[in-house]
Amino acid sequence: MSTETHDKYRLILQAAIEIISEKGLYNTSISDIVKKAGVAQGTFYLYFRSKNALIPAIAQNLISITMEKMKENTNKHTDFDGFLQTFIEAIYTITDEYKDVIVLCYSGLAIDHSMEIWESIYQPYYEWFETELERGIEHGEIIEQTNMQWTSKLIINLVENAAERFYIGRDQDMTKEQSMTEVFHFVRRSLTAK
Repeated sequence: MSTETHDKYRLILQAAIEIISEKGLYNTSISDIVKKAGVAQGTFYLYFRSKNALIPAIAQNLISITMEKMKENTNKHTDFDGFLQTFIEAIYTITDEYKDVIVLCYSGLAIDHSMEIWESIYQPYYEWFETELERGIEHGEIIEQTNMQWTSKLIINLVENAAERFYIGRDQDMTKEQSMTEVFHFVRRSLTAK
């Protein structure tokens, strides 16, 4: 994708996120999106076949942002505990910052019956976390009998669900720090043989 093409794609995505978050998917028209993006209506169709096709693209964009922030925040840790604590903190921060986009993605993918697309978008994320689990096993911090693929999906979904319940579901009977600590201890207990 050329820089100009990439810029137009990003403008359309950003405009869509803002307008759909404000008006809802069904009350937003493609005309609203292209007007906000400052591009021609035909340009929209170069990238997306319909308004509903925006949702997987928005989800992919969110996962790209998440992966970038995760790698940036967690790469300095040599032990699994430090990695896990930083991972949990980053998930909570990202969830707070992008809660409207997360809700938009969940509702849009559910309406369009495309949750399987969400799983394919998450695949690189799962694989990255598997690598971190493998490193923990190599250093004797995690039990060897761990099924990496299953466990990486479970932990990512567990941490994200806890953060989403805190910020989106407003399940705040404890502080953010207490919530993150509970999640950390739960995950650590599940990965050790002690």
